[in-house]
Parts: sequence; structure tokens; C-alpha cells
Amino acid sequence: MLLRLRLVLLSLGSGVLFLMLLCLGAQNLNDRHQVRLGSMRSAALPSGFLIGVSLVIGVIRGGSTAAVLLPDQRD
Repeated sequence: MLLRLRLVLLSLGSGVLFLMLLCLGAQNLNDRHQVRLGSMRSAALPSGFLIGVSLVIGVIRGGSTAAVLLPDQRD
């Protein structure tokens, strides 16, 4: 149980750290795009920021999935 909690907290912490660095780095980018979600459009965001957010979501989701699928260590 403790190992699972550490994995989730580590993936969440690293994801938040990556997101903060991504927000700092994406402030000076000029090339901005919109994402279409059906009939709606998102705000104009830099393409590097959109790719970075998907990577951050993948880091958090992968770490939490590894924690859930970890076998029990009962002796």
C-alpha cells in the first residue's frame, strides 16, 4: 500500500513540476493554434504547450496506472 501511494505521489508531483516548467517556457511563444472540440474551439495556445500538456497527462496517468496494477506484497 505504501509503495502504491509513493508511486501515485511521485507521478503526480513530477507531473505538476513538468506543468509548471511548461507554463514558464510557453509564455514567449508567438505561434498559437486553436483546438476544435466538436463545434467548440479552445483558446489560442502555442502548439508546444498543447503537446506538453498531453505529455504531462501521460506521465500522471502512467504512474497512477502502474500503482493500480502493482501486485499485492502480502506475506
